[in-house]
Amino acid sequence: MSEQHWAPPTVLLAVDLVILTLRDSRLQVLLVERGVDPYRGAQALPGGFLNNTEEDVEAAAHRELREEADLDATQLHLEQLRTYGTPDRDPRGRIVSVAYLAIAPGLPEPVAGTDAAGASWRSAEDALSGVIELAFDHRKILADGVERARAKLEHTALATAFCGPTFTISELQQVYETVWGVPLDPRNFYRKLQGVDGFIVPAGTGRRVTKGRPARLFRAGPRTVLHPPMVRPDNCEKEAGHG
Repeated sequence: MSEQHWAPPTVLLAVDLVILTLRDSRLQVLLVERGVDPYRGAQALPGGFLNNTEEDVEAAAHRELREEADLDATQLHLEQLRTYGTPDRDPRGRIVSVAYLAIAPGLPEPVAGTDAAGASWRSAEDALSGVIELAFDHRKILADGVERARAKLEHTALATAFCGPTFTISELQQVYETVWGVPLDPRNFYRKLQGVDGFIVPAGTGRRVTKGRPARLFRAGPRTVLHPPMVRPDNCEKEAGHG
């Protein structure tokens, strides 16, 4: 086709947010109840269209975090997940979405955005299994976000993003157990932590969690890439099978 007869297709750009936190010892995701068509009344990931042709995609993600969850992107872990552009993913037309993964500890109760009837923290497991039905291709986006978090817990210091400024070893272990969905042996977990220099560092005064001695407090250290990695138990079995 000649360039003089070519017209660019009409494509709208949006952002979707996979916002994860630990609440009540469960991995939870922020979902909104859609207040408009399509999928009115259905649960969905928070997000929306770019405001104008001049708004940067990451700026749009920051804005949606503020509008949908009253969250400051500078106070949490935020990274681009991937782009979703299947032609039939949205019945309104050709819409491409750039998804972001956001992680923070102790997030507050959410407030619904302008086009949502409600917002709430829901079990990520229920949303992934289909107990909670999600609009559009949001189950796929959520699955990619959770798997990204699970994988990065192995090779990076992402686990500390689920914790407060200071935390105990047992609280950090709970992050791994909750996100991975498997129990871990405390002594083996502590031994692995000791083997990764700079992952966590002592934070001074202990916190009393039982009637016994106060638990030691730690904070995130300077190391962001873990060597050796904190390998998931199922991945340990896979690696052993290839040995």
